[in-house]
Amino acid sequence: MKTKSYIIAAFLGMCMAFTSCQDFMETDSDRQIFEPKLDQKTDSMFYTLGILKSVQQAIDQYVLVNEMRGDLTEVNKYTQTDLRRLADFSADATNKYDSAYLYYRIINNCNYYIAHRDTSLRTGSRQVAMQEYAQAYAIRAWTYLQLAKTYGTVPFYTHPVTSISQANEVMETKDLKGICDALIPDLLRLANQSSTLGTADTTYIGVPRYGDIVAGNFNNGGRKTVYSHRLMFPIDLVLGDLYLESGQYEQAAKAYFNYIVNNRLTMSPIYASVSNIPNRRNNEMPNDFMSYSSAPSWTDIFARDPGDQPDIITLVPMAVNRLRGETTSLPQLFGYDLYSTEVLSEDTVSTFISSTMFLEEREIDASASFKAMAEAQDYYYQAASATADIGKSVLLGDMRYYATFISRQSETTRENFDVMRKFNYGNIPVYRGSTVYLRLAEALNRMGYPDAAFAILKDGINSTPTLIDTTYIRPATREMFTNIIPFYSERYRSYFTTNWGIHGHGCGYTRGKSSVYQMDTIVGKKLEELQRVYNIQPTGTLNDTINAVEDLLCDEYALEFAYEGNRFGDLCRIARHKNRANLYESNFGGRWLATKLAYKNPVVNLAEERNWFLPFK
Repeated sequence: MKTKSYIIAAFLGMCMAFTSCQDFMETDSDRQIFEPKLDQKTDSMFYTLGILKSVQQAIDQYVLVNEMRGDLTEVNKYTQTDLRRLADFSADATNKYDSAYLYYRIINNCNYYIAHRDTSLRTGSRQVAMQEYAQAYAIRAWTYLQLAKTYGTVPFYTHPVTSISQANEVMETKDLKGICDALIPDLLRLANQSSTLGTADTTYIGVPRYGDIVAGNFNNGGRKTVYSHRLMFPIDLVLGDLYLESGQYEQAAKAYFNYIVNNRLTMSPIYASVSNIPNRRNNEMPNDFMSYSSAPSWTDIFARDPGDQPDIITLVPMAVNRLRGETTSLPQLFGYDLYSTEVLSEDTVSTFISSTMFLEEREIDASASFKAMAEAQDYYYQAASATADIGKSVLLGDMRYYATFISRQSETTRENFDVMRKFNYGNIPVYRGSTVYLRLAEALNRMGYPDAAFAILKDGINSTPTLIDTTYIRPATREMFTNIIPFYSERYRSYFTTNWGIHGHGCGYTRGKSSVYQMDTIVGKKLEELQRVYNIQPTGTLNDTINAVEDLLCDEYALEFAYEGNRFGDLCRIARHKNRANLYESNFGGRWLATKLAYKNPVVNLAEERNWFLPFK
């Protein structure tokens, strides 16, 4: 590294970690970040909110770097040069979305807290600082993981830098594997204290809870409130991510399972409504179609006030205006004027939608390949006219895709354009319940249990006898679910009598034997697609199924999490899985990734992993 400017900037940024008196993350603390005492019980809240403010400052870059380089986005005539260069992989160190400093500021604040916090302080028998202490480790690990995924090899330090001379010292560097190896032991120590597999639930630390945070009123009406515990990064989930990225699949699955059992996390039957189907497809609706619109709505995940929506685990809420703290450019880049000063009518405020707030000059569009994949999805239903459960399907597309976009007509050209609306309220999800279960599926698949992974898409992992006995679940998988990842064990089975498949969020009723969404059929179609697109010769082994289910999971990541900041990281991680498996060729993962991104006309060969990283500055 030729310069330490990112470290010096992070050091200087520590003094700005606390917020202004108007900031909705305002801490009411008069103490400086440099004060070494940290001996008051209330200090933990002040410092934790300061760390989370630095996460806010990095979140736009996190989303844009991952989405512009992924396969779900396209540029258009309004797209700025820096975003174009991310999209075609020509970004250099002058790109405004390439700033390691934003991540090192988070790390330096975490390092300082970890080094100086007195964790022995108690109220009765409770260690008052333990939840925040675990948060500092978790957020630091999550941040280092983003650095390694973005830049490859990065400077690594775990001591607080509080002087220019320290910033200029020689520091070691680590790649993705080195960072995972270095950070897992501390996280595992804290996770074992809080959630060792098989221990009593009462030992679980959980995350800090400071009550509701009122983010204020948007310029044009509508109040925003967030639950403070939804700002936090659960240590088991970060640990699971480190294991998953480094190819330690069983350990990843156990970490995700720890979170699931300690939080009683199950997936409810939420559906994106069929009312989102474009008018051009309405004539394709069969006469016996039965809708599931009475179920909770998938779009509620992205509401102004997610409230107690169980799918939201961690989000980064941005301020309602600049006077209230950190704002985000994401809604505008995707076509929505979140900070408009237009005064809305009473009726409009309730839904927070106004036609003049949708921007033709959006800079990011959905890619043609994503549109084609989403529109090619079958929708599954049970025939309304049948005397018994009769499963059917119709080619309607995935409702999540239609719910993610709203179509508007240009006042100048009269042409239609689509606006992505997940960020219409300035909330950026990081972890959702769906994230946990799909990453668990990814880990289980690579452990050798593709039927377990498919169960998460289709039925949900259930201890209900009729679902345990589904024909596609092998005896070896039942054994694994009893003793290794023990959903079916006597101890935990009562937690999972109700769990629903994630593919149903956008594609209807996939559950049970009557649905035509069945493993043999769906995996068979994916195998045929992979043969056609990648010219591979199947081996006739379980490895073919694992590879195909992994691609089904990759599609599900796109449909469930599009534009939330995961995509390029997901593609790279899956490509590494494929390369480790060494199935069809030694670099099949690299060729797989390069093929998905070929439409971007990248200026580098993306089959080579060294070209996946941004220049470090």
